[in-house]
Amino acid sequence: MLKIFNTLTKKKEKFIPIDAGKIKIYVCGVTVYDLCHLGHARTFIVFDSIIRYLRHCGYQVDYVRNITDIDDKIIKRAYENNETTEHLTNRMIQEMHLDLDALNILRPNYEPKVTEHIDIIIKFICLLISKKHAYTAPNGDIMFSVKTMRNYGVLSHKKNPPEIHDNILKISNIKKNPMDDFVLWKKTTSNNKPGEPCWSSPWGDGRPGWHIECSAMNYSIFGNQIDIHGGGSDLIFPHHDNEIAQSVCANETSYANIWMHSGLLLLNYEKMSKSLNNFFTIRDVLKHYDPETIRYFLMSSHYRSQLKYNDNNLKSAQTSLKRLYIALRDTNPTIQPNGGEYFISKFISKMNDDFNTPEAYSVLFDIAHRLNNLKVKGHALTQGMAATLKYLANIIGLLYQNPEIFLKQITSKHNKNCHFEKIQKLIQCREVARKNNQWELADSIRKKLTVMGITLEDGPTGITKWHFK
Repeated sequence: MLKIFNTLTKKKEKFIPIDAGKIKIYVCGVTVYDLCHLGHARTFIVFDSIIRYLRHCGYQVDYVRNITDIDDKIIKRAYENNETTEHLTNRMIQEMHLDLDALNILRPNYEPKVTEHIDIIIKFICLLISKKHAYTAPNGDIMFSVKTMRNYGVLSHKKNPPEIHDNILKISNIKKNPMDDFVLWKKTTSNNKPGEPCWSSPWGDGRPGWHIECSAMNYSIFGNQIDIHGGGSDLIFPHHDNEIAQSVCANETSYANIWMHSGLLLLNYEKMSKSLNNFFTIRDVLKHYDPETIRYFLMSSHYRSQLKYNDNNLKSAQTSLKRLYIALRDTNPTIQPNGGEYFISKFISKMNDDFNTPEAYSVLFDIAHRLNNLKVKGHALTQGMAATLKYLANIIGLLYQNPEIFLKQITSKHNKNCHFEKIQKLIQCREVARKNNQWELADSIRKKLTVMGITLEDGPTGITKWHFK
C-alpha cells in the first residue's frame, strides 16, 4: 500500500485516489524570466520520479505543471532587454525545455500558461467577489479578504504572521486589511512601464496576481478537486495557503487531498534562489557533470529533506552512479528481469513508503553487488540480474544510458572538473587573504578569476558567491 506524507495533516497517509486508477496532480512551475537553476531542477526531478513510479504502479496520471509567463520580474527583465514580455517568455520556455529534457525529465500532460487563462482567472475572481470573499481596494486592485476564510493558514499553520504584511506591501499600496489580504487583480496605473501587458476586466485594465493563477488554471483543467498538489517547500506559505483559501472559498469544497513539498537545495547554507542571487543554472552544472549524475544527486536524499549543493556531493553521486554502470558493463540484459524477485519486492516497498529514493538506491547497490558476483562466476542468472537492475533503476529515470558511453563521458567531464576545482581553491585562498587583511593578495586572486571568466560577489556575512560570466 502506497503511503504519502501529507503536508496538510503532517503525517503519512494511505493513498486513495478520488477516481480509482486515476491520479490528478498539479505541480507549481517556474516564472520564466531567466534560465532554470538547480533548485528548480530538484523539484522537477523529485516529481518526475514520483510520477514515473505512479505510472509504473498502473495509475493513469494526468500531470500538470504550470508556467507563469506574466510577473513583475518578467516585465522588469523584458524592459531591461528591450524586448517584449512575450518574446522573453517564449525564449525562456524553450531554454527550460532544453534543460529539463537533458535531465531526462518527462514533459507534463499539460503545461498551461497564465496568459492563456486570463478569462478563467477573471471569472474566478468574479466568483470570489460574488461570494463576498474579495473586494475592490481604493486604488482599484481586487483583494482577497482573508478574514472570510475560516482556518486560513491551514497548510502552514500560520495565523496572521508578519510575513503576510511584508508580502502585501510589495504588491499593493492600499489595502482594506493590511495584515492579511492579498491581491487578486492588479490594476494598471500611470506607474506601469510603457508596453507593460494588461488585459481588460470588469475592474479596468490590469493583470492577475500570483496566487490566483494556480487556483484558476487548476480549476480549468481538473475542476474542483485534485489528488495531489506539489511544489517546493518554500511555496507552502504564502502561495499554497493562499491557493487553498481562494479555491475553497470559490468552490466550497476541499481543494487537494494531498499536499507534497520537496525540500530546498542549499548553497552556502541558504536556499538556492535567484532572488538571493545564490544559484547555479542547470547549464552551469551540466558543463561539469553528466546529466544523469545530476539527476542521481538530486534524488540522493529523501525528497522532503534539504539537500546541500557542493562539489563533493556531486562527485560522490558520480562515483555511486559509476559503480552501478560498472556492474552493468559487459552484460547483455534479458528483456525481462529474472532471479531478482526479492530485490524487486524490496525496492517497491521502499518506494511505497513515501517515495524513499535513498532506501531504493540501497536496493540497487545490493543488486549491483550480487550482479558482480554472478559475472565473476559466469552464472546463468547474470543477464537476468542485470535486467533486474536496469528495470528498477528505469522506474525512477536512471541507468538509461549505454554503460560504455556513460563511463567515457564522465572521464571527459572529470578533465573539465579540474578547472572547476581550481576556481573553488582560488576563492577559498582569497577568503583567507581577506580575513587576514591581505588585500593585495585578495585583489590579485580576484583579477586571476576574472580572466578565467568568473564573477565574484562578496556578501556582508563574508561569504563569497560566484558565477560564470
